Amino acid sequence: MKRTLFILLSAFAVGLGNALACTNLIVGKKASKDGSVMITYSCDDYGAYGFMNWQPGGKHKKGEMRALYHYESNNYLGEIPEAKETYSVIGLMNEFQLTIHETTFGGREELEDTTGLFDYGSLMYVTLQRARNAREAIKVMAGLVEEYGYCSNGESFSIADPNEVWILEMIGKGPGRKGAVWVAVRIPDDCISAHANQSRIRQFPLKDKENCLYSKDVISFAREKGYFSGKDEEFSFQAAYAPTDFGAQRFCEARVWSFFNRWAAEDMKPYLGYAMGETGADPMPLYVKPKQPLSVQDVKEMMRDHYEGTPLSVLNDPGMGPWEMPYRPTPLSFEVDGKQYFNERPISTQQTSCYYVSQMRSWLPDYIGGVTWFGNDDANMTAPTPVYCCTVEAPDCYSVKTANAFNFSLRSAYWVQNWVSNMVYYRYKDLFPELKAVRDQLDTDFNQLVADTDKQAQTMSEAEAKKFLSAFSHRAAQGMQNQWVELAQNLIVKYNDMTVKKMDENGRYLKTPGGNPRPVTRPGYPETFRRQLIKQTGDRFLKPGQ
Repeated sequence: MKRTLFILLSAFAVGLGNALACTNLIVGKKASKDGSVMITYSCDDYGAYGFMNWQPGGKHKKGEMRALYHYESNNYLGEIPEAKETYSVIGLMNEFQLTIHETTFGGREELEDTTGLFDYGSLMYVTLQRARNAREAIKVMAGLVEEYGYCSNGESFSIADPNEVWILEMIGKGPGRKGAVWVAVRIPDDCISAHANQSRIRQFPLKDKENCLYSKDVISFAREKGYFSGKDEEFSFQAAYAPTDFGAQRFCEARVWSFFNRWAAEDMKPYLGYAMGETGADPMPLYVKPKQPLSVQDVKEMMRDHYEGTPLSVLNDPGMGPWEMPYRPTPLSFEVDGKQYFNERPISTQQTSCYYVSQMRSWLPDYIGGVTWFGNDDANMTAPTPVYCCTVEAPDCYSVKTANAFNFSLRSAYWVQNWVSNMVYYRYKDLFPELKAVRDQLDTDFNQLVADTDKQAQTMSEAEAKKFLSAFSHRAAQGMQNQWVELAQNLIVKYNDMTVKKMDENGRYLKTPGGNPRPVTRPGYPETFRRQLIKQTGDRFLKPGQ
């Protein structure tokens, strides 16, 4: 069995790239504490500079063209006629609270059509500027790829508005065949769902147009290609277009299982074997009811998950290193003596360039109701800040105009937060509590500030409120940025050279009468690692006479 898993892993590892790159968590409005629809997105792409995009809306004359750029490479793809009217977009939410997030599942490689004009990212951006709600967005996305072609691999999209949330799964038809096959399923309001780089829609209701939409050839095309031969009602989108393997289960579906395991009303232990990559194990349902409603803070915390408390935990083996770090170097697979091994792939990962916790609220006007909680770097290592959907321009610390992947700036949240994280990773046990204290206080402060700001905005005219909320979003982001620069400075001063400067009960450094530092504390290895070290080295380092 183990040898089989190694072989499967080796074959899967060939095409890793961005295939294991993102996580979306989904909460229906009756599954949340306050009635919000919530979806998340971690953009987990090594080397990418994480930033927040802003696109103004407007009226356009006939003949105006819209340029398309690839979401990952920023390469020019081509152009299409501009819509008569477009809507403003901040991050991945438009002015009507419509939000689209994604994860790539890849699927059958032969179905990629590199001649298509739309990649998944440009499809998201253009749709957000042309649709007002989730159902309309599905129609727009399907129409765009039908007319102009689709050049990405298989993709899962979370599409949400203040009242509904859908999962749309799409894959191309191969070289020279324009368009895509797709299916969209509405997640019940009282349920939670997720997807993490593996197709999750299996059988779907063919006659329930209220809760399921699909391309007319989604089944016939699979028959034509030899992917399916049964009855229509037996058709599984996932089985036809993205068959699972060990990697799809252990690296991707396991993240969904962790979310369900923590929050589902039903016992998820029967699906643990599936999450661990066992061949033939029963797959998880597309959605489940939660044991209790989730708050936006619950969802933020879930994005910080490392499989804690489960057999997949990354805190129970020597890979965590001397300072008990819940991260592993990449790539996921590695070789020892000709055999392939692997690391776990949790939701929280150091490769995150930016992440979103998007909150859509139907009881408020759109300009107040839509909030994107945005953060750079790994969600566990940062505090996301609230950005209302009426915000004009990206906050300076999140803007692509501030810095890029090749130039550091103290004004850039991406660089300052990565700077802090990379100090913390390698002395995690000692330094993370300092980061967590700042992170958690900011979480608490921003949650309360949003509640207060919502109330204030409701007393204003629409124009006044939009200006007020936009300014608040910019101030909140800059406030976090200032805190993180201070945190970076405090960490290097206090923990320089693997030591700790002594402080009094008021947090002031202890000094000699002459003003120099008191002798520093040298904590050495944590107790757990000391024991591992002696277990492996025996008496090699034992002092004589012991």
